[in-house]
Amino acid sequence: MPYLSGNPRPPRPSEVGRSIWSGAPLPPIPERVLDGIPGFIAWLALLVSISSAVAFPLTLMLTAALVACYTALRFLLAGIANAMGMRRIHEWEAVDWHQRYLDERRPTSLEWERVHHLVIIPNYNESMKLLHRTLDSLSQQHNARTQISVLLAMEAAEPGSYQKAQSLHAQYADHFAKVHFTLHPRGLLGEMQCKSANLSWAVNRFFENIVADYGLDTDHIVVTTMDADTRWHKNHFAALTYQFAISEDRHRKFWQAPIRYHGNIWQVNPLMRIINTYATAFELAYLAAPWWMAMPMSSYSLSLNLLEQSGNWDTDVIADEWHMLIKAYFATGGQVTLEHIYLPFLADSTTGANIIDSIRNRYSQTLRHAWGSKEVGYMLAKLIENPQVVSGNSLKLLLRIAHDILLAGAGWIILTVGSQLPVFFHPDIAPVQVQGMIEASDKLSYLLHGIATSHPAWLLLSVSGLVMLLLVVVFQVQDYRIRPPRIAPYTLAESLLELLSIPFMLVLTLFVVALPTLVAQTRLLLGIPLQFIVTDKQSD
Repeated sequence: MPYLSGNPRPPRPSEVGRSIWSGAPLPPIPERVLDGIPGFIAWLALLVSISSAVAFPLTLMLTAALVACYTALRFLLAGIANAMGMRRIHEWEAVDWHQRYLDERRPTSLEWERVHHLVIIPNYNESMKLLHRTLDSLSQQHNARTQISVLLAMEAAEPGSYQKAQSLHAQYADHFAKVHFTLHPRGLLGEMQCKSANLSWAVNRFFENIVADYGLDTDHIVVTTMDADTRWHKNHFAALTYQFAISEDRHRKFWQAPIRYHGNIWQVNPLMRIINTYATAFELAYLAAPWWMAMPMSSYSLSLNLLEQSGNWDTDVIADEWHMLIKAYFATGGQVTLEHIYLPFLADSTTGANIIDSIRNRYSQTLRHAWGSKEVGYMLAKLIENPQVVSGNSLKLLLRIAHDILLAGAGWIILTVGSQLPVFFHPDIAPVQVQGMIEASDKLSYLLHGIATSHPAWLLLSVSGLVMLLLVVVFQVQDYRIRPPRIAPYTLAESLLELLSIPFMLVLTLFVVALPTLVAQTRLLLGIPLQFIVTDKQSD
């Protein structure tokens, strides 16, 4: 039964104008208010910053300097956590996970062979070359032929998707325990075109055609959703089997491995690689740091039992990872945690024919990711709806969700506008004057003296900027050490462009991080929808 068929079911109440409150669907105005919180704060920060630049320039500059200090501290902590994570990866790669299971199993542990992995691969307009690469890599996992079933979640909107799935089933049926595929219809009521809707459809068909017909024990099934370009570490599913089998709280956990955006690193424009370096460093840092709360990202796992208890993926959500964890958290009364698997997987990055095309594609990807700003309002509403779940952990989760979203929006505005605009309106507060700089015989000494003797905000901004620049260099060095080997040597032009990307990082992040984030938050504030767009990712 490779094709899991199913008629479009009537949408559940929660899928029609998705309600985050008990009872009737959420009215449009309250939902708009919740979705618009990050955008409202960002625009409020902009208006206050502009007015303060005129009326209270030094106060605004000091505020911007404090944001810069916090950002520099965050970079420093990320550098430390990244080093910790790399050490743990080295330790985990040396473990024989089946032997560790034999050494540590308890009466409450599941039998190793009874753990079964359902790996869902949602895909849309992905090339056969990429899907072959993904399935070839997945087939190398421990006990793939007996313990891993693949569910190809195809989109009916893609021409030829049924034939593509049939071809993949024929080629890989002998490489896994089972290979199934589904076709997600387009335009179902209450849905938007997104990965989460495809996942929801695929899981429902699995329940109807496999679980119900064959009476499978859902307590022994781990569901892993992965991007179509994900390539797992060779020991990933062995480590996941160990953790699932040993854990007594296996139905209250998510599992996440660190992402390395190195799948096609040598096809990425050299100027843009610094963005991947930054993202790879922070993804590992969030997992490894005991002072931060890790969140699922891109490709992750949870038990089928927990997925069913949580009501499956929602059909109108773009940021499926965070949304699913929030749903599960409240479905279990706040008992869900995220476990780390320190075996990194490879993911592809956006590419382009030239630097402009690369920036445009990365902008589109960030715009889609920034739609996760909705989860601030969703989390707040769930806390109001479930006051019995309000606790220190709940507030910590809310802070984790809101932190990056607000820092990328309102925080970026305060930092940039607050450090630049006051000087535009009040040139006299600058630490150095243009004429003085021209006339100074020792320009560096003149600059340093001006910063040291002017308002403390200038010193804080300067030191914070220097710390962040140095840590970007550290991230770059760390990233060089773990990148896949090259076939061809570096060219001089390529080397120069990668070096130039370090001082140009502020400009690059403006176009591919800050602006798309602000656009997404503004669209949410105004109620302008966004559709899922697949960005170009060339790969070997």
